Amino acid sequence: MSEIKKVSLGSQGLIVPAVGLGCMGMTTIAGADIYGKADEAEAIATIHRSLELGGNFLDTADLYGPLLNERLVGKAIKGNREQYVIASKFGFEINDEEQLTGKINGRKSYVRKAVERSLQNLGTEYIDLYYQHRLDKSTPIEETMEVLAELVKEGKVKYVGLSEVSSDTIRKASAVHPLTAVQTEYSLFERSLEETGINDTLDELGIGLVAYSPLGRGFLSGQFKKVEDFPEHDFRRSLPKYMGEQFQKNLELLGEIENMAKLKGISSSQLAIAWTIAKGAVPIPGTKRVKYVEQNIVATNIELTKAELDQLESIIPLGTLTGDRYDAAGMQAID
Repeated sequence: MSEIKKVSLGSQGLIVPAVGLGCMGMTTIAGADIYGKADEAEAIATIHRSLELGGNFLDTADLYGPLLNERLVGKAIKGNREQYVIASKFGFEINDEEQLTGKINGRKSYVRKAVERSLQNLGTEYIDLYYQHRLDKSTPIEETMEVLAELVKEGKVKYVGLSEVSSDTIRKASAVHPLTAVQTEYSLFERSLEETGINDTLDELGIGLVAYSPLGRGFLSGQFKKVEDFPEHDFRRSLPKYMGEQFQKNLELLGEIENMAKLKGISSSQLAIAWTIAKGAVPIPGTKRVKYVEQNIVATNIELTKAELDQLESIIPLGTLTGDRYDAAGMQAID
């Protein structure tokens, strides 16, 4: 395995590479291609190539598919499980027919059911990092954390995380059992966790930050110059960030980022990943293609000076309106 910079994720002992691999786009969700068509053989080749380069931190969830994504990851890691750090998530309720019910469930009985199903799908006896995908607002976070603490004691889960939660929830959860990581959307185009002070809470409590969509759902790659550039049923077409006038404004900001990347001799994607790492996060850019995983891993070696960081952040200063990151229903699920 090649050398890649390793970092401590949080203060509980988990060591991961400086960049992870988001696996969501490798399968459909509820029969829809989220980020264009996926190909299983290419997806598995991408996971294997990532490992060859030292990128062994894989991020999946039972929601993706539902369940198909964990099964694909299980297939890719078979016979080589101990080489990988696997993160998965629970919370979007899935019934016995493997269908989403539309509810979020953090009750003890459901968490136990979800973890057993995920272990089976992944073909493993333990999950390295297990997140609650979204807060169940009808179940106290303390109850959910109690069962997660039990799963750690039983060896089924090694480390515990939460996703898209407020500082208040993070504090309540941490009082029950230490959190290793909080996962949230974080990129040059999405910095609300800085505005709400969540990053300060994480620093104070020694909790790691895992940044999903560090490339603004691919927007920062510069491949999408008009809405029609997104594949036909791609869910990005429904996101406020990439609609109408807001899309045009964001394209102008992207142009300045692309100019800066050109001067540095790197791609805008690599610049965006390097920025996220410099901000203390572990980004998990999603891809299902070998060439992109290679480019993303190269970005871990890019150093940005303070002047470069300041210049980047002056393009999109904190408080810049770049559009909501989900539709109204998706925004409501965020704590």
